[in-house]
Amino acid sequence: MKEFTGRVAVITGAASGIGRAIAERCAQEGMKVVLADIEAGALEKAEAALRASGATTLSVITDVSRADSVVNLADRTYEAFGAAHLLFNNAGVGGGGFVWENSLADWEWVLGVNLMGVIHGVRAFVPRMLAQGEEAHIVNTASVAGLTSPPGMSAYSVSKHGVVNLSEILHHELTLIGANIKVSALCPGFVKTRILESERNRPNGFAPVQDTSTPSAVREAIRQGVEAGMPPEEVASCVFEAIRQECFYILTHPEYKVAIRQRMEGILNERTPSNPHERTAKVEPLS
Repeated sequence: MKEFTGRVAVITGAASGIGRAIAERCAQEGMKVVLADIEAGALEKAEAALRASGATTLSVITDVSRADSVVNLADRTYEAFGAAHLLFNNAGVGGGGFVWENSLADWEWVLGVNLMGVIHGVRAFVPRMLAQGEEAHIVNTASVAGLTSPPGMSAYSVSKHGVVNLSEILHHELTLIGANIKVSALCPGFVKTRILESERNRPNGFAPVQDTSTPSAVREAIRQGVEAGMPPEEVASCVFEAIRQECFYILTHPEYKVAIRQRMEGILNERTPSNPHERTAKVEPLS
């Protein structure tokens, strides 16, 4: 996709971080912007800022972990604008801890938002995008943690591996039927967002437990990495360049390609998995 003016973009997790930066870039490109988020106050502020810049917008409070909520987002989008040309399944939350120490609620919450949220987005929008018959592009937000296996980030990393694989399969299936819809998997490293404050939006039914398993040094490294991370606006620029070039994998932090290569070579050589922390002297990032 080369031209964006007048087209419709839908962004989940649009009230902050990468989602808001993408929404702002969509507005700059002259698109009609549908902002979806679970955080009502932040969503209202984000929409007001875009409208003040002259953008045509629609905001829809959306819990991506619920299929009916995402279907409502699609219904509202098509009622208002009649189409969706860019779909950013971006909403996500963080989650650490050892596999056996994360509570069932931890697993259900993180997988519900990060993975099922993308699945719900695909199921709600792709049939309509196919029916509209126009050029379109889907960007699913994963993470470098979805291409490596960092210890101490179990639920998060598992969810992001699922997003990468889902995106690859979606690409193959849309190609198989000759659809005019492209797919990208966004796999950033550290980005300066509020992901470490994800608990602010955690539903009461998924009450958190104190994370005592992740080593304090790992938690501190992640915190420092996020604070010094890439500005979300730079990620948005990478995303739009990838859409224009029809790139599938969007790797905003090339320094992590070493860890990705080590994992892939380890699989091909049937080696015991390497620890990306030890091999790269880095803690694998949250997006």
